[in-house]
Amino acid sequence: MSEMLEKARKYEDEQGKQIKAEDRPVFHVSPYVGWMNDPNGFSYYRGEYHLFYQYHPYDTYWNSMHWGHVVSKDLLHWEYLPAALAPDEEYDKIGCFSGSATELGDGRQLLIYTAVDQEKMEDGTVRDIQTQAVAVGDGKDYKKYEKNPVLTAKDLPEGASKVDFRDPKIWKGKDGNFYCVIGSRPADGSGQILLYRSKDGFEWGFVSILAENKKRFGKMWECPDFFELDGKHVLLTSPQDMLPEGFEFHNGNGTLCIIGEMDKDTYTLKEQFTQSVDYGIDFYAMQTLEAPDGRRIMIGWMQNWDTLAHRDNDSKWFAQMSLPRELSVKNGRLYQTPVKELDAMRKNRVEYNNVVINNDMITLDKIEGRTIDMELVIRPEDKGNVYKKIALRFAQNEKFHTELSFRPDESVLKIDRKFSGSARALVHQRRCRVNGDADKLKLRVILDRFSAEIFINDGEQVMSAVLFTEQEAKGISFFAEGAAKIDVVKYDLV
Repeated sequence: MSEMLEKARKYEDEQGKQIKAEDRPVFHVSPYVGWMNDPNGFSYYRGEYHLFYQYHPYDTYWNSMHWGHVVSKDLLHWEYLPAALAPDEEYDKIGCFSGSATELGDGRQLLIYTAVDQEKMEDGTVRDIQTQAVAVGDGKDYKKYEKNPVLTAKDLPEGASKVDFRDPKIWKGKDGNFYCVIGSRPADGSGQILLYRSKDGFEWGFVSILAENKKRFGKMWECPDFFELDGKHVLLTSPQDMLPEGFEFHNGNGTLCIIGEMDKDTYTLKEQFTQSVDYGIDFYAMQTLEAPDGRRIMIGWMQNWDTLAHRDNDSKWFAQMSLPRELSVKNGRLYQTPVKELDAMRKNRVEYNNVVINNDMITLDKIEGRTIDMELVIRPEDKGNVYKKIALRFAQNEKFHTELSFRPDESVLKIDRKFSGSARALVHQRRCRVNGDADKLKLRVILDRFSAEIFINDGEQVMSAVLFTEQEAKGISFFAEGAAKIDVVKYDLV
């Protein structure tokens, strides 16, 4: 073990155990101490789910990237393991950036990651150089390959940047070879996804440009993932510097799902459908795995580069992962639902049916909490006279609340956290256009102390947001302009 990795492990062990469990999310992954961003190495290995993450243990702000590490049997209760990687080699001295994991034929676990170094330019300035490196281990300790890096500028197609060449996502193909997709920037400054192949996971060769942005969706495409699901091929990626398109894509760093067919002769993705992955405020850099039972499960960084000032400044940790989500493709759309394992945490069921709200704000007995799973069905009380607006407020007290509101005439759902206690003028609202009509809207709202995830119409869309409202604010209320009828089922998550 290098001195740098040993130092990180000692520091996190000393500092992480000082953070009380009640100061963390209950079932969302947060860093043991310090800073977290992208999920890495999301995989199933030796009977456990492994999740690594971009990690700076020494501060709650981004800095020199390590890999943090957690494991779980059920995707909800996580155990912290010692940091897996530190930037301790010449080729990765600026940081061990995002990557993924798989199992080798001999039973060892292979990590592949972006190694970042710097080069000095003729004018004296320096710039990052990104290459790909691997490390092998037993699920806890990892040794970097002596012939790293395994992919460099010489392995790029003509015109591709060696500055923006990152985030390898690996899998084992049906032909026995390993494959990985990597984010890249071509000469036009736009994004593209490159496909590579290896027989052993160590020696890699370029296969194709799998997909091209052509200046449509933002600029550089980060953190790609590629898999087959329900008879389609799915590419997930996170574009930087997006421009809005109606309510589908928002400004800034966003998410993109491309669904299509794989051309097996040219190894290119033939696009059929495009959409956002998450329509809320805080979601980026998602990564998936295939569970032993065949489910495709996704997790993302439940944060946004544009809202990093939205934080609890007294906390010893910053950022968290999303709830793991089961994926499916239906009618050309990506659907997401909470992992089925969450059902085992549901306790203390409370149910109301056919509650009418008519130009009023109401509360319902025992409908409250900050660690809950709540299902809502919303309908007009009179289909001939549809309500104008209905709103759900949560994390609420006399001073604070976060609001989810729906206007059926526009079919627009909005999340608004501007009254959640933030003193910064950041992104506090997002809207999405909901498919269907005003006759019935289904929502599943999952709260975990510092976050809200809203699953819309059985997972056709999802909106995620973090909130640092004081934990004592646990009220829930309902408001309508006009007459709406709701069914509510609420569980505590224990």
